[in-house]
Amino acid sequence: MRAVSTSPERRVLTRDEAIEALRAKLLTMTDEEHSACSIAARKGIFCRGFAQWRDEEFRNRFEGVASRRPGVDRHQLERLANTWQLARQIVSEVPLQCDLQQAVHETCLGWDGFTNDDLTRYCGEILGEPVLVVDGPPPPRDR
Repeated sequence: MRAVSTSPERRVLTRDEAIEALRAKLLTMTDEEHSACSIAARKGIFCRGFAQWRDEEFRNRFEGVASRRPGVDRHQLERLANTWQLARQIVSEVPLQCDLQQAVHETCLGWDGFTNDDLTRYCGEILGEPVLVVDGPPPPRDR
């Protein structure tokens, strides 16, 4: 097993701890009208939400919504997808689309789609704190 060295300024988090911290922060940025995907796209943070996909792939990922409104433009489709996501979160009783998609893998993989390196980067970006994300329990701190 390889030892993980960290500086005192860099906190070590397990995947679960990092996801919980990101979830808590993302929840402060969302509301009844704005899903995490719409916020991430608008602010260019996290996975970039809807903005991570080109038009055709976006339409394919949200085909159920897009097929009911074939003439909508990208902006309108994002609004519809956002509303659909918020409704699904309520029905599924989950706080964020990332939680739902982790279970169903319909439009993305949710939290499963992020590597530990991704989560490390997102924690730095969103939480404003340098961390290292590891699997399992964090290694013992150097004394």
